[in-house]
Amino acid sequence: MGEIVDDPLLRERTRVFSGRHDAGRTLGAFLLSLPSITQPLVLAIPAGGVPVGKEIAAALGAPFSLAIVRKVRIPGTTESGFGAVAWDGTVLINERLRQVLGLTEDQVGRAVEETKANVAERVARFCRRREMPPVRGKTVILTDDGLASGFTMLAAIRCVRDLGPSNLIVAVPTASLSSAEMVSREVDQLVCLNIRSGRSFAVADAYDEWYDLEDREVLAELGS
Repeated sequence: MGEIVDDPLLRERTRVFSGRHDAGRTLGAFLLSLPSITQPLVLAIPAGGVPVGKEIAAALGAPFSLAIVRKVRIPGTTESGFGAVAWDGTVLINERLRQVLGLTEDQVGRAVEETKANVAERVARFCRRREMPPVRGKTVILTDDGLASGFTMLAAIRCVRDLGPSNLIVAVPTASLSSAEMVSREVDQLVCLNIRSGRSFAVADAYDEWYDLEDREVLAELGS
């Protein structure tokens, strides 16, 4: 298991960041104090991870790019997922949840194909033929605006790990304790300022201002 680093002053608290940019600046400053970061490359998961990642990259003076991953949505829902698909086609399914939901192979297959198509659309829209910077030998910092289930981040981790980074760090402003522990098992270090335990968890509860970023806002962030 990788080391989990958090801010003891922010444990179990809510409304600790004004917004995603504030969270990214705070997290970037925190990362600057860690000795393990050399030759950093920041990869952000759109949409919410983009403003966070931009601020981290600015603080570290690091290259910035995207790690496009989408959750595989539970049929009939708009938010809940039972897995994730990454930009290179990697598929990760939460088999325990799939069994609890009673999803058939056909339902899973349709949901995965829909997600793959959505990932391809987002790669075309956000990356615009720009390739990811070289990963091999770099300290890769994967980020998002928070970890709820953690499965989206796990898919990104497995893609990046295959590219040969020297060090793989997940850095997020907020996470549930269970997700932080799960994700930390697959990286060298997990840095999360605000870890919360308890029966329920929402990423939004760490922020004063929270809303889903639209594609045009992501494109504006990438163009600025």
